[in-house]
Amino acid sequence: MGNMGARLGMLVVETIAKIRRAYFAQHKPIKTICREFRVSRRVVRKVIRSQATEFRYQRSRQPLPRIDPWRDQLEGLLLENEGKPARERLTLIRIFEELRAVGYEGSYDAIRRYARKWRAKRGAAIGGSLCTAELCARRGVPVRLVA
Repeated sequence: MGNMGARLGMLVVETIAKIRRAYFAQHKPIKTICREFRVSRRVVRKVIRSQATEFRYQRSRQPLPRIDPWRDQLEGLLLENEGKPARERLTLIRIFEELRAVGYEGSYDAIRRYARKWRAKRGAAIGGSLCTAELCARRGVPVRLVA
């Protein structure tokens, strides 16, 4: 009678409610609850002791241990790629493969996350509204600038 959310590693509100119901109303032991919902004893104890209805974890800072030595090269590839016409631009998977060819051992997901943050930072530095107005003008979409 496991919960799909518990199998995926998330502790959702429904699972928390089922754990509390099993412990307080049905008087089931913690070990049985762990087996039934496929969660650890530590998680069951945490749910029983706290009054929280949802548990979330957010990293305060995302470390970049694999990308750091390759950061300059990756930024160079991203900057070079940004200057190319749309048809000639490389996808992130191609950039990842190029870095792999020269020795990068990290994951594609790390490259993708870094590129997303890099683009957002560049867009903010350039001036997001002007940048989007230019793109719209290039595509032939009417642009209304508000001063």
